[in-house]
Amino acid sequence: MERTRASARSKPTDGLTSERVWMQTLVEGAIAEALRDRGGGVIRLYVAACAERMAPLFIGLRAGAPGREADLDLCVRSVRDLWHTGQPLADAAERVSALERFPELQPGEEGTTHVADTYAFFGALVLRHALLANSTGDARDAVACGHAALTVVGMLDQNLAGAGFIAEEQQLQSRSATGDAAGLWEASVTAGRDRFRAVLGRTAPPAR
Repeated sequence: MERTRASARSKPTDGLTSERVWMQTLVEGAIAEALRDRGGGVIRLYVAACAERMAPLFIGLRAGAPGREADLDLCVRSVRDLWHTGQPLADAAERVSALERFPELQPGEEGTTHVADTYAFFGALVLRHALLANSTGDARDAVACGHAALTVVGMLDQNLAGAGFIAEEQQLQSRSATGDAAGLWEASVTAGRDRFRAVLGRTAPPAR
């Protein structure tokens, strides 16, 4: 299932407009409405939490890869800095541009087919949307971030019987859209670790 989903979406060629339209499908309507109505700090909290849960997929799967030290540092710093939700990051737009130069996010004729590459792509994509929403304050960018996160956990649920990741993600997205940050970082860190472990299980070679 990873192959089908990632091939359909992994190499966008027509920019943000079609991406935003496609991203409207998985985030619950009440969450999207809350993001539109509350804006500002709530949007920044929502995307910070999404990034905390999903960016570890990229960071963990690319750790130790030759020549990726600066990319990994950017991701680690960005996940940390997004939690400063009082105001937008001064260099958020520059970080978006840097992320868009990652090989995982480059347009191409062929979609991503390898399981590890698929999840690394989505980890980078969620962080890209999170930084963009932080910069613009646009609820559509936040919804795009939430949708990408839900796509990933939906893939995991379809490939791991009884995983329940999508229900957890929906609950945490609903919680963050209220603007209540109490315990959200801790819950998101735990969720991110659990998802990374699940992905490692998907990428491990079969036992002989």
